[in-house]
Amino acid sequence: MKRILLLATGGTIASVQGKEGLTPGITDKDLVGYLPENNEELLLHSMNLMNLDSTNMQPEYWLEIARTIYSKYDQYDGFVITHGTDTLGYTSAALSYILQSLDKPVIITGSMVPIDFDGTDAKKNMIDAIRFACENVSGVYVVFDGKVISGTRAVKVRSKSDNAFMSINYPYIARIEGSEVVYLTHIPVSKSGPLKLDTSICSNVFVLKLFPGITPEIFDYIKQSYRGVVIESYGNGGIPFEKRNLLPKINELIDAGVAVVITTQCLEEGTDLQRYEVGRKLSKKFIISSRDMNTEAIVTKLMWALGKTSNLDQVKQMMETPIANDLQQIQENNYVVL
Repeated sequence: MKRILLLATGGTIASVQGKEGLTPGITDKDLVGYLPENNEELLLHSMNLMNLDSTNMQPEYWLEIARTIYSKYDQYDGFVITHGTDTLGYTSAALSYILQSLDKPVIITGSMVPIDFDGTDAKKNMIDAIRFACENVSGVYVVFDGKVISGTRAVKVRSKSDNAFMSINYPYIARIEGSEVVYLTHIPVSKSGPLKLDTSICSNVFVLKLFPGITPEIFDYIKQSYRGVVIESYGNGGIPFEKRNLLPKINELIDAGVAVVITTQCLEEGTDLQRYEVGRKLSKKFIISSRDMNTEAIVTKLMWALGKTSNLDQVKQMMETPIANDLQQIQENNYVVL
């Protein structure tokens, strides 16, 4: 018999119609009540951790979720977290760094329609998530619309449709077909000791999306206010260096001890700072290349790295080292799946 713990955090899946629109109002017990009767091979327990619209999710709540899993770890075979979809990708990535050496599944799911509404996708997503939580796998995964996605690779790409999430720059792990799990890729084993709860998080990071006409002065504010910045550049990693030249200000950030990560506004295929002049002019010792990581994973990993050290060389090493399938190493312009 598999013992599964469901942790409810709110979101659309638990929402009811309020005076000003949908708002979370359904508890963990209510959610479980919508599921079919437990079968003899499953023992499902539940807890209500919080009841938030995921727009209001904060790093402190990631730690609360992680601490709960850590405290209950020996009592259960797997964990399911119900969550709002808007920041679900950030939470799944964050837990992939906070919970180190997992040897059990931690599954995050939600829905685009509340569970007690007609046409809801909530029941299927919950059943699928619980089904995958019974598998003999380890790590953090998102289960949504019948698909299983590595926790560091899930990105919400649609705001209304049931198939809201995609796996970006990494294969889907599996698909759920009724009671069957069909694996689509090999899941690497990464456990290296007992479960470790790593709560060293520094949320003092900034995400800056470049646009034509952006002025260099924005970096003066970032230098004074943040320990890390994620720059969403153009294409393969291009940074403007004519007219409104951003390069000197970026160098000032690094000299001031601010960690600078370069990513791309393109959803797929990642960065290659060596391909164009606009990228090579930026390439220097302490610039952190995100390669094919998504922004959700970059932000949470940077918070995690800065929680450990202010040494830019060490931050760069941590950021560019693959963890939980978050990036693939590039060799001669080809991606090598780790």
